Amino acid sequence: MLSIKGMAGAAKVARGSVLALAMGATAFGAMAAHAGEKVNIAALAFVSSSPLFIAKEKGYLADEGLDAEISIFQSAQPVAVAIASGDADFGVTAFTGGFFNLAAKGALKVIGAQLHEDAAYDGSAILASNAAFDAGLTSVDKLGGHSFALSQVGSSFHYMIGNVAEKAGIDPDSISLKPLQSVPNMIGALKSGQVDSMIIVPHIAKPLANAGAAHIIGWVKDYVPYQVGGLFTSSENVAEHRDTVAKFVRAYQKGVADYRAALLATDADGKLVESDTTQEILQIVHKYVYANDPAEKAYPKIRNGAMFMTEDAKLDVEDVKAQVKWYQDRGYVSADADPDTFIDTSFIPALGQ
Repeated sequence: MLSIKGMAGAAKVARGSVLALAMGATAFGAMAAHAGEKVNIAALAFVSSSPLFIAKEKGYLADEGLDAEISIFQSAQPVAVAIASGDADFGVTAFTGGFFNLAAKGALKVIGAQLHEDAAYDGSAILASNAAFDAGLTSVDKLGGHSFALSQVGSSFHYMIGNVAEKAGIDPDSISLKPLQSVPNMIGALKSGQVDSMIIVPHIAKPLANAGAAHIIGWVKDYVPYQVGGLFTSSENVAEHRDTVAKFVRAYQKGVADYRAALLATDADGKLVESDTTQEILQIVHKYVYANDPAEKAYPKIRNGAMFMTEDAKLDVEDVKAQVKWYQDRGYVSADADPDTFIDTSFIPALGQ
């Protein structure tokens, strides 16, 4: 109980208490007003995830009332599993056979696009190890009889090498697949000569080649232009938290627009140029990609890794359907998987619409 030394003192204490309570209530209200709906995002520490990093760092997600946390994974398949299990709410990464199987069971919904191989932009590179290159693996048409590193069987790497081999007139079965579970393992195996070849995004491929650790012998875009990956969420989120998904999509699209303006801008001759926002975006991406490198080393790598993304993150739906069929024909995706059941274009119109 308060001791009172007089009416004036009591009045002063009372006024102070009321003021303190009022200030506390105001502060609480301010915190409540700024507290966002928590969402967890699963991604790889690749330049291809840049729109997510931009959306978070530039406040686009916060502006939509979303308090976003980004979790970094080492390969594509675990990203899909994280969404399906509810450990993450949204993800962007390459499509895989495992992804399509999860989606076909009703766990996932594809709601937008990530990377798209395009002939006008450098995309995934086909690499040969130094040992294999010195032994004669100097071009794509010589891949037969050699080993190839990939994360998992049924991964996007599997899809790319299968299509590249077919288009190059090589029997895909003549290439020995080596599943190594993660991208770092793939890189290590190629650099040490434990495998002869691999396919990887340019922000990894070009530094390896420039450092003399491997040789670029071709580009996927010359063999199989395709929708590399997508933006996805759980079916439950689409059904029960549609407003949250719409908010996330708007923020993601702003990130894509910034990415395109800063890293894909070209001059009249089609050569990449630096825009007014390039340095700002490079600084943001550097927090997540090549974060341990100084800026002078990281920025060129990030620029080299800026693959094409469609405007507004529009998905090449027809190509995704073609991918599903490729996996089905080889037994990696169930025959009854129907892309129309897990591709949702209600948030972002399909490419061409």
